[in-house]
Amino acid sequence: MIFRPTAASDLDRVLPLIVTDAAGGMTADMYATRLAAGEYRPDWTWVAEDAPGGEPLALAVWWGDPQEALPGALDGVFVADAVRSADERTALAAELLATAHAAYAGAGASAAPEYHLSLPGDWRERPDTAGAVAWRQEAARRAGLPVVLERLRYEWTPGTALPEPTGRLLFAAEPDDEVFVDLFRRVLTDTLDTVSRKEAESVGPEAQARGDVAFYRDTMPGDRSWWRVARTPGGEPVGFGLPSRNNAFPVVGYLGVLPEHRGRGYAEEILAEITRILVAEADPEKVRADTDLTNAPMAAAFARVGYRNDARRLVLSAH
Repeated sequence: MIFRPTAASDLDRVLPLIVTDAAGGMTADMYATRLAAGEYRPDWTWVAEDAPGGEPLALAVWWGDPQEALPGALDGVFVADAVRSADERTALAAELLATAHAAYAGAGASAAPEYHLSLPGDWRERPDTAGAVAWRQEAARRAGLPVVLERLRYEWTPGTALPEPTGRLLFAAEPDDEVFVDLFRRVLTDTLDTVSRKEAESVGPEAQARGDVAFYRDTMPGDRSWWRVARTPGGEPVGFGLPSRNNAFPVVGYLGVLPEHRGRGYAEEILAEITRILVAEADPEKVRADTDLTNAPMAAAFARVGYRNDARRLVLSAH
């Protein structure tokens, strides 16, 4: 078996492998569109074939920023129908992923890119979806992605009524990045956000806070001027909100409430303000947001502001 990155000349041979199943989450048209945009690349798309120039039996597609040298996430794994045994599918996909991970590590990646699966909210109750997830998850585990995080995906659409401001909070733009570094650092205390907590434990709160500010400022396409600090009428900081966008939609980039102010409904008010800013600045067809399955307070705030939980995202990572 040969495992290798594709070349532009392979496109017609490998596109038929991108057949949407209950957990595939990708179409051939989507692949072609993102390939043209530079978010997918031939060298970020790996194929398994039974001989040089032989039949393509498996495909793995990584996504990345067109400006970056390495991909940021694994978007899809597909195995040809000719590989009928679940065990064979798993083993073939695992070896393909492991080979690509080794190549990315050799090119300087500090960890294998996370694998993101977009799933319906009731995916565990759907036998076809659960089965399609199972072999992919096991293949990813064998290839070095054993950690599982499940996130709720929310969507808000224009026309959905937003709560009126209560007057408890005043929102202001803040051009000084150091103010946001301080706020990011302070909200890490007892945070229910799994990724932020784990990263802070690894690099320390100060480095994590600076990394977060740099990420949202320099990587996300949203405008830095949209960021807001929330204060009481007396001027005491309560939290902050970062309206932003990704390459497809306006998003709730980040929302934080300082530990001493939690439990008072402030997250709902900050979320509503983020949404108002996105409506005014981005004229969205929809606004997207995620939170961890275990973050019940944030999930409740989304519901109260009119966000609808329309899907889940399974994130498989190295640590």
